[in-house]
Amino acid sequence: MAAAVFSWISESVQKILQISGLTLQTFLVLCATFLLASVILKRSQNLPPYPAGRVPVLGHLLALGRAPHLKLAAWRRQYGDVFTVRMGMEDVVVLSGYTAVKDALVDRSELFASRPPNYLFDAVTDSGKDIVVSRWGTGFRQRKRFATTALRNLGMKVGRGGIEEKIREEADCLRNRIAENNGRPFDISHDVAVTVANVICSMAFGKRYDYEDETFRELTKDFATLSVELGAGQIISVFPLLRFVPVVNRSGIIALEAILKIKNEVREEISRHREHLDRENPRDFLDFCLLELEQQEKVDGLTEEYVMYMAMDLFLAGTDTTTVTLLWSLLYMTLNPDIQDKVQEELDAVIGESLPTLSHRSQLPYVNACLLEVMRIRTLVPLGVPHATTQEVKVQGYDIPKGTQILTNLYSLHMDPAYWPDPDRFDPERFLDAEGNVINNSESFMPFSGGRRVCLGEQLARMELFLFFSTLLQSFTFQTPEGAPPPNTDGVFGATFKPHPFQLCAMPR
Repeated sequence: MAAAVFSWISESVQKILQISGLTLQTFLVLCATFLLASVILKRSQNLPPYPAGRVPVLGHLLALGRAPHLKLAAWRRQYGDVFTVRMGMEDVVVLSGYTAVKDALVDRSELFASRPPNYLFDAVTDSGKDIVVSRWGTGFRQRKRFATTALRNLGMKVGRGGIEEKIREEADCLRNRIAENNGRPFDISHDVAVTVANVICSMAFGKRYDYEDETFRELTKDFATLSVELGAGQIISVFPLLRFVPVVNRSGIIALEAILKIKNEVREEISRHREHLDRENPRDFLDFCLLELEQQEKVDGLTEEYVMYMAMDLFLAGTDTTTVTLLWSLLYMTLNPDIQDKVQEELDAVIGESLPTLSHRSQLPYVNACLLEVMRIRTLVPLGVPHATTQEVKVQGYDIPKGTQILTNLYSLHMDPAYWPDPDRFDPERFLDAEGNVINNSESFMPFSGGRRVCLGEQLARMELFLFFSTLLQSFTFQTPEGAPPPNTDGVFGATFKPHPFQLCAMPR
């Protein structure tokens, strides 16, 4: 392949020289002049500065390494809140700190509300037919508005008609599943993922699955694989030609294989729903979508393909994010038994032996503070989902062209010592005021992003996290297995920031 490409380039250059009458030396000088002029012109556009460490072709990729959020945090201290990194051949503007990020995501949200081209993301969503990576425009706004309304009708709200009872049922199933281990060391990640996925399945597909259901196990496995490989395969999005290079393209191939299996399953579910559609009483998200397909009232040009990708968004975004946050919360409980004791004391005093409900949430400030601190100290998506500018915009004196990729460094907000003294220390009391009430609107805290692209399922995630966490801590004390080292808190950077695999013991209380 490489030899063929080189031969083609060589022949093309020779033809250009023959037609133009140029010598090879003159041609190379012109090319070098053009490249130099391009660089000078680009710099004259008043873009934010480049950090040191940029190399030809690769840009800053080598300097960013396997933990780019840490490197970007270090560069922020040197270059300020707005700078440019070179990702391969593309300039990407990084915004750090509460002031710059809030300005983009909230204060001037529409100017930063699009998504940049990304080969791998576009490949698994058919160029943004979903909601999460869809480009800014009327279609995106209509689909998001429709999905938000449908989810509220299906119970993504507090109070009557909400999905609370379903979450509590799944929390009870998870509690019983954990109890089967009788305090022995085990990896809780699969059971947590299945529990969270079942909540999404009840909203999207109108049913739950047994923990051992083979179809469900395969589906959750494929979604987990997709999440991992989307993160690992981003080098292909920087250099799309690498998708043809063996070994290097492995993550991309695995991701596309996983998405194909997921699409087939969702298509079959759509067909089953169409056969049993009750137009007067839609049961779940797919029913609402099928009704809109017939009526075409709220979403222009809606097709079954869009429905499939929207349903996949719910499952992927709604399962992985909540699962990973719960895993981090249990990991930090094992590392901080004194904090775990305080959580359990509050649960015992307020709830007693009954199961937690959302009505208890306002009476459990320390429980809520623990969850907020988990979301702060281990930012789920450290650099957010990439944004793109919808028009030319000025940021802190710099000119950012239309269509520029923007990374919002949420990690920098949550680990900023100006807002969070000793930020590496796990301390739930950061989120409690002097009277012991929970602080829900802290500055420099945006775990669900913000503005036009705020997480669609934020309210559902907050409900799940509270009910799952409080139910588990009410029932068990979580410990590191005897003789085992403490679990690693460094995390693995990918589509989400996951903990390294770890085992724990769940001791019945």
